[in-house]
Amino acid sequence: MPLSVAVLMDPIRTIKIAKDTTFAMLLEAQRRGHALFYMEQGDLSLRDGVAHARLAPLAVRDDPANWYELGPAQWRDLREMDLVLMRKDPPVDAQFIYDTMVVEAAQRDGVQVVNDPRALRDCNEKVFTLHFPQCMAPTLVARDPAELRRFVAEHGEVVLKPLDGMGGRGIFRVKAGDPNLNSMLETLVGGSSSGQGRQFTVAQKFIPQISAGDKRVLLIDGEPVPYALARIPQGDEFRGNLAAGGRGEGVPLSERDRWIAAQVGPELRRRGLRFVGLDVIGDYLTEINVTSPTCVRELDAQFGLNIAGMLFDAIENVPA
Repeated sequence: MPLSVAVLMDPIRTIKIAKDTTFAMLLEAQRRGHALFYMEQGDLSLRDGVAHARLAPLAVRDDPANWYELGPAQWRDLREMDLVLMRKDPPVDAQFIYDTMVVEAAQRDGVQVVNDPRALRDCNEKVFTLHFPQCMAPTLVARDPAELRRFVAEHGEVVLKPLDGMGGRGIFRVKAGDPNLNSMLETLVGGSSSGQGRQFTVAQKFIPQISAGDKRVLLIDGEPVPYALARIPQGDEFRGNLAAGGRGEGVPLSERDRWIAAQVGPELRRRGLRFVGLDVIGDYLTEINVTSPTCVRELDAQFGLNIAGMLFDAIENVPA
C-alpha cells in the first residue's frame, strides 16, 4: 500500500547524490510508489499539542544535474503522514532536540518515525557507545582537563574529540608528553579555570588498526548488513572519515564485527533505532551513529545491494 513519507533533512539542493544516504532512501520510497514530502528544520510547529509541518511535494531522480523537484509547500497536520524520516545531520543541538519533541507528538498519534525521536535525544553517538564497554577500547568522557591529561598519560597515545562532532572535525591524536596537549584541551574543553562553560570531551585510547580503516557497519532493526565500508586514512592523515579525505573500500563483515552487532542490536531494537551505523576500528566499537548514518550509496555501488530497500521492507512490515 502506498505511504505518505515526509523527510526532515538538510537542504536538498546542497547534497551530493552519489554519496547521500537520505537520497537513496527517497529514490527507493519513490520506486515503491510512496508519496514524498520534504521539510527542513524551520518547517515544524506544534499547535495545541498537534504536530504540523510545512511540507512540499517532492520528486527525485538519479541525475546529478537535476536530482529533485519540489511542489508548493503548505502547512499540514503531520498526522496525515504515514512515515517521517528523521535525517537531519548532526550536530544534535537544542533546535534539533526541539524538532524531535514536535515529531514525537506525531508519533504518539500513530505516525511511524525512523529513527525514534526519544532515542535520538537520549543516544548521543559517542556517549551511548559506553553502554557497551565490552566492545570498546578504554574511553573517558570528561570536562576536567586534568582528568583528560591523566588519561593521556595512562594510555600513552590517545584520540581526543568533541562530544557533538561529525565528519572527523575537531579530532586530535596526541601522545603523552606532547607540548600541544594543553592547547588541544583548551580548544575542545574551553571554559574557565572555575569550570564554567566547559564542554565534555571524549578521550579514547588510540587504536593502531585505523590504518586498515574505520569500518561503518550498518544495522537495520538491529541486524547487520553483510558488508561494511572501511574508511581508510590517506597519506599522513590518521582520520578515516570520508569527509576528511578517507578512501571508502567495501569489506565483508568479520566475526568480530558480527559479535559487536549482536551485542548492540537488541538494545537498538528496544529503543526504536531502526537504521544505525556502527563505527568499528580493529576489534573495537568507537561510535554508534543514530542521527543520519551514511555509506549506503557506496556499499550499494560496490556490492550490488539495495540497503534502502532492506530498510523499507522492514518499515512496510510494521503492523498498522
